[in-house]
Amino acid sequence: MPTSKPPEPPASGWTLIFLAWLIAGVSTLGALFLGEIMGYTPCVLCWYQRIAMFPLVLILAAGLFPFDPRVLRYALPLALVGWALAMFHWGVASGIIPETVTPCSKGVPCSVEQIVWFGFLTLPMLSVSAFSGIIALLLMTHFKASQ
Repeated sequence: MPTSKPPEPPASGWTLIFLAWLIAGVSTLGALFLGEIMGYTPCVLCWYQRIAMFPLVLILAAGLFPFDPRVLRYALPLALVGWALAMFHWGVASGIIPETVTPCSKGVPCSVEQIVWFGFLTLPMLSVSAFSGIIALLLMTHFKASQ
């Protein structure tokens, strides 16, 4: 009696989730390196972005083994909240949004750019890029799975 094989997960969906996990992992390690090794104190908005990013490493990994495209429903809300916080932080650091409307009344000011690489690359910009990449990969996974 022939047995049917379970359906194989689409390799492209797994790869997209893996890339999103990789971005989340590198971002988390980068944040920990800057805070714990280099001694940079994060501002309040940085902490909020970390709260959104750090769980993504575990959530996305759980969606990889075994592959589950429904991980989108857990990861996407966190990524969207993190992206909104990162955009707000970028606006504050760029001077577009006044710092008086931020929660950074104590400690490190949110408008201070502690790190500027290559003359233009700041931590809020890196955070926006990371969350944008994760969101794009999650949405691509959703559209691949729905085909």
